[in-house]
Amino acid sequence: SFPPTLSSTESYSVPSLNKIRKNNSTQAASSPDMKLKEFTPAITADDSDDETYLFQCSSAGLYQCSVTGLVFVMKGEGDVVYRTVPWYRRLLAQHHKKPAGPLFDIKCQQQSVCQLHLPHCELISTGGGQFLQVAHVKDEGIEFITPHQITESHVVINITGFSGYGNVKDENSPCDPVRALVLLFYKPPVDPDLTFSLSVLLLPQNVVLQDVLHSRKERDVDERYIDTSPHCKLHPKQVYTLSAVPEDDSVLVQPIEAEFHEEYYHNYFPSFQVILKKIMKTIMMTLTDSTSSHSVWKRAVYLSSSGVKKCRDSVPWNLSPDERLLNVRSGFIDGISEPVLNSLLDKLLEKKVIIDAELEAGIMQNRSDRARFVIDIVRKKGEAASSQMIERNFLFVN
Repeated sequence: SFPPTLSSTESYSVPSLNKIRKNNSTQAASSPDMKLKEFTPAITADDSDDETYLFQCSSAGLYQCSVTGLVFVMKGEGDVVYRTVPWYRRLLAQHHKKPAGPLFDIKCQQQSVCQLHLPHCELISTGGGQFLQVAHVKDEGIEFITPHQITESHVVINITGFSGYGNVKDENSPCDPVRALVLLFYKPPVDPDLTFSLSVLLLPQNVVLQDVLHSRKERDVDERYIDTSPHCKLHPKQVYTLSAVPEDDSVLVQPIEAEFHEEYYHNYFPSFQVILKKIMKTIMMTLTDSTSSHSVWKRAVYLSSSGVKKCRDSVPWNLSPDERLLNVRSGFIDGISEPVLNSLLDKLLEKKVIIDAELEAGIMQNRSDRARFVIDIVRKKGEAASSQMIERNFLFVN
């Protein structure tokens, strides 16, 4: 069951996406100038720590999830419960299909979702997306739905039933370029004399970032997500080379080359690992097409200003929980990412560490102010509340 968590909404005008007043009425779903409202779902975890999203809708309209990018056209009020699940690759292969997006398990007891928009990463303006379909995975099998419409960002289908929905395309479809992400995860050393590393992931743009962060956190709680501009265009099955400056013995990139696979929507393993043998504040990284030597992504990556991570092992254990929060306060504010911060707010509400009014006050602020608000309000509530936050392991990951 889900706690009665507030789902915040922001309103936009389609297609211009200009903000409008929140209390404007949402027009009928069939209207071409229908208003799009963005919401932040409640996030819960089951016994196996798999995350599930909840959208509590109060009226008909068009709503976009800020975490997954999904858009729901609602014909009335209802509770939409959804999560990502692994693809049945063998079943897809029997139909000569392959994944072209995450597989979402979607449920709505009130049956009030009438249309679904699934994010894609194809370049429609250059002819991509011609082979896109939507797989509807049910207990009795699988069906493939021809899209009602394909926009620059979403595949649109009309739905009547629920269960699994995800974008697919033909196995033999052309390897046209797609919108992609270069995601960086940094593991600083506890000891400045030790080496440390950057994991570099090449993923299609329509992955759910929250799922990637959650998956990486499960592998290594001390790893930090580096929030840099990740966007680029990559060719599936193309080999890319990663280089780093300074190009000397202090930096080791392995492997030097890696192939981009567009079908990875569940296991998020790095394509490259960069080993840093000394403390650095900045490293210049470039991803290059191995065949043309054309640079497809180049960024100056800013690492921890101190070089050495203040993790739970370096915080004295004789401090009280609220003192421990104060000890890591600046690192928490600088380091925690927005999806993880939103998840933390939901967890604190679920554990009754904060109340609805405090949740609402928190979500109205930008990321750094929200992080400052969260750690300070929990710290001021005393040792019991501070212990809840420490036990959630949110202090030491980005």
